[in-house]
Amino acid sequence: MSKIGNSPIKVPKGVEVKVHSGEVRIKGPKGELTLQVPMGIIITPDGEKVGVGVKEKGSVNGATHGLYRALVNNMILGTSSGFEKTLQLVGVGFRAAMKGKQLELQLGFSHPVLLDVPAGLQVKIDQSTMITISGMDKQLVGQFAAIVRQVRPPEPYKGKGVRYVNEYVRKKAGKAAKGK
Repeated sequence: MSKIGNSPIKVPKGVEVKVHSGEVRIKGPKGELTLQVPMGIIITPDGEKVGVGVKEKGSVNGATHGLYRALVNNMILGTSSGFEKTLQLVGVGFRAAMKGKQLELQLGFSHPVLLDVPAGLQVKIDQSTMITISGMDKQLVGQFAAIVRQVRPPEPYKGKGVRYVNEYVRKKAGKAAKGK
C-alpha cells in the first residue's frame, strides 16, 4: 500500500469534485479538468476531503495508487490556484515576444524560433527576457516550459541560454592559454 495514496486530499472552498463511471471531474474558479481512472482505483469525494483507495490489496493497481492520488491532488490545486513556471533568457541579444498565439524567441540563431502556445496556457513576457508560463494543468505547464528551455539550454562556459529562474548553472573553466 502507498503511504502517499492513503492520505486524504483537502478540497478548498469553491472546488467541486464529481466521480462518475471511472471519470473524475474537478471544477474550480480557474476551470474544469477531467481524468480517466482505471477500474481498480476507487475515488471517494466526502465533502471537504477526497480519498483514493484500491479495490484489491497487492493488485497491479496498488502500484499506481499514489500516482492517481497525486494526479487528483494536482488537479484540485490547478483548478483552485493554478501552476506557474518562469524562464529567464541569458545572453546578449536574447529576447522573447508574443506574436498572436505563438511565442517568438530570438536566441542567437540566424532565424527566430516560433513555438505554438498550447490551449489552456497563458504566456506572459516581462522585460523581453523573462517568460512566465501559467495554467491549471501542471503537466502541460511543465512540458511547455521544458520545450522552451530545450530550444537553447544553458551552456557550461558562459551560462548563455534559457534557464529556469533560480536554476544554478555550473560553469566550467575555459581552455588555459599556452605559456612559453
